[in-house]
Amino acid sequence: MTIQPQDILRLSTPPLTRAEASYLPEIVKGLGTTLRHFVTSFGQGRTSRALQYPEQRREQKPVTEGGLEVRNFRGVHRLNRDEAGRVKCVACMMCPTLCPANCIHIEAAESPWDDREKYPKKFEIDELRCIYCGMCEEACPVDAIELTPEYDIVGLTRQEMVFDKDKLLSVYDVTIEKKPM
Repeated sequence: MTIQPQDILRLSTPPLTRAEASYLPEIVKGLGTTLRHFVTSFGQGRTSRALQYPEQRREQKPVTEGGLEVRNFRGVHRLNRDEAGRVKCVACMMCPTLCPANCIHIEAAESPWDDREKYPKKFEIDELRCIYCGMCEEACPVDAIELTPEYDIVGLTRQEMVFDKDKLLSVYDVTIEKKPM
C-alpha cells in the first residue's frame, strides 16, 4: 500500500514574533518561577534540602506497604558468613546465571567441610557493571549474598571496584550490625 498525495497533510508552524524569537519572555517566566519558589520556601520556614556530603549523610528510611517493610534502596554487596564464620555460599551458580549484567563470576571447588559439596574458591562481583537489581539476592537459596545500605564505595581504578571474596566478606564484617534496607 502506497501513500497517496491527497493523504499527506502539510503542516506549517506560525512564524515567531520578534519577542518570541528573542526568547526574552520565556527567560522572564523562568526567573519568575525561580523567584517564586525562593520566596515561598523561606516564607514557609523550609530550609535547603541539599545535603553537605560527606558531613551529612542521607538517611535510609524503611518504607512499609501493606504492613510489610519494603526495601527501596540497594547498596554494595556482601557475602554472608555462617555460624562457624565460613562463607555461606555453596557455589550453586544461581546468582551468576540470573545476573542480567553478567557481573558475578564464581569458580567452585570441592568443599573441605562435610556439610556441603562445593564452596566458592573464587567469587568476584564487578561493582561498576552491576545494576543493583537485587536478582542475585533473590536467587540465592542459602542467603549468602546480600545488598547492604552502604552506598559510598570508592575506587581509584576499575580493578579496585571488582570485589573478590575477601573484600565481600570484609563488607560483611563492617556491616553486620547494620540492618539491610
